[in-house]
Amino acid sequence: MSECPCGSGIVYAECCEPYITGTKPAPTAEALMRSRYTAFAVHNVDYLGDTLAPESKHDYEPEQVKEWATSSTWLSLEIVSTSEGQPEDTTGEVEFIANFKQGGATHKHHEASHFEKRDGNWLYIDGDMVAPKPVVKENKVGRNEPCPCGSGKKYKKCCA
Repeated sequence: MSECPCGSGIVYAECCEPYITGTKPAPTAEALMRSRYTAFAVHNVDYLGDTLAPESKHDYEPEQVKEWATSSTWLSLEIVSTSEGQPEDTTGEVEFIANFKQGGATHKHHEASHFEKRDGNWLYIDGDMVAPKPVVKENKVGRNEPCPCGSGKKYKKCCA
């Protein structure tokens, strides 16, 4: 038995496979998110379409999704955060980063996904791309400024 692509550490047959095959519904928004990632990894485009809310299917192109899924090597899934989305909830949000390789380059798909539970089944509504956090450089000390070590000397005569 192989480990599930979603990164849960559980074997596929006991993790996402029952959701993808329709044996049982995903109990939480996070479980649906993990199973949707796994569906990309195992190229099950039908499951991806089946777990979309009806109003979200207007721009769903199964052939394009299949092309993306099969032309990519799915490396890992990181769940950044979840909000609501528990079995007793009707809405939920899951922020995740899907790492994949395509065309020789490694990519990160960082999204905050929205889910709704309807008739006992979680459905993907939509998602917002999450922009990378800007790189913050520490303040650079000028040559003629006091040294940050506290010696009282100019930086160029001390720790530079």
